[in-house]
Amino acid sequence: MPHSDQQPGAARRQLARPWAAMTAMLLLSACSAFKTVPQAPGTSVPRAAPAPEPVVVTARMLEARDTVSRMVATQERLYQIVAPLLINNADLCRTHAHELLGFTAKNKYSYPGEYADAAQAALGYGEQLQVSGVLPGSGAARAGLRKGDELVSVEAQALPTGPNAETQAARILGPLVGRHSALSITVRRGSAVRAITVPVTRACAFKVDLGNSDNINSYSDGQRVLITRGMVNFAQSDEAIAFVLAKDIAHNVLGHANTTRQAYTVGGMIDNLVTVRPDTSLLIGSAGIKPVPQELDAAADYLALYLLARAGYNIEHAHAFWQRLAGQYPPTVLNGYTAIHPATSYRLGVIDKTVAEIRAKQAARKPLLP
Repeated sequence: MPHSDQQPGAARRQLARPWAAMTAMLLLSACSAFKTVPQAPGTSVPRAAPAPEPVVVTARMLEARDTVSRMVATQERLYQIVAPLLINNADLCRTHAHELLGFTAKNKYSYPGEYADAAQAALGYGEQLQVSGVLPGSGAARAGLRKGDELVSVEAQALPTGPNAETQAARILGPLVGRHSALSITVRRGSAVRAITVPVTRACAFKVDLGNSDNINSYSDGQRVLITRGMVNFAQSDEAIAFVLAKDIAHNVLGHANTTRQAYTVGGMIDNLVTVRPDTSLLIGSAGIKPVPQELDAAADYLALYLLARAGYNIEHAHAFWQRLAGQYPPTVLNGYTAIHPATSYRLGVIDKTVAEIRAKQAARKPLLP
């Protein structure tokens, strides 16, 4: 690469900060009461938004609806898998640990073009932001926030609706999360308007996305982790998917995208693959992404195994998974995982030693600290 990725990568991260703040809706802990909002004298309870006009269903919309439904189901599965990795490892995520909330929110405009109507038809999304996912084990989950709750306000500030609601809500929530140990969020659930106190907790603040492509790969740009649909299908089990996610979280914690000056290149790939219709021509060959040096890859494997063990995953199967992946998709598959991470034998040796190290610490009841 003829230029350094550090400056463009920094610029991209500046542009991504509204979503980083939105991810402030993505983690927290402790309990709170779920209660009806008291009505002040002389005020009226906010009314539910009028029902949207019926959408004329076409064959193209049915296809889009199915696509959106599959994407959402897989993304929810990723949240379930990654939750313990993010929540249980805040102390190992160093500067990447922040105070966050424990849910995501979307409306119909979170999906482009014809997919907006598909999101409305398949998911019931409209103008108002709705809770699209609650991270297991988070304070949002324990506080009683539910998928489908419509977000009305936070700390008495009305939350936006319409095409730019996600970005505008991020700008409201970001500063509040930094100043409060808990936020009072008003939601509409059915015909009832209620307030729920959502505590804030410290967790690894990495956004985890599904990539809409069938190549067997995953990517990390220092701030985000993306696993492709192809990798999810190859891995199959939650445990194997966790192996992949933990490895990329470890790369982010260790700053490897910046060390190898690939943050901008990998970030561009993530930006492409998170879209509903990515440009698959960018997957031809290596897409400009260079192989990770074996020392950096092994360092990520070492940290990843600690992240996995602390999150309750069985690390005994890690060796077999990575060996199977390299066997079926060797480095000659240029848009595959092993092409970017080719030092399989070296990595497997480190994995074996690390598993033995972790098991010894567990047997001796020592803290799992790398």
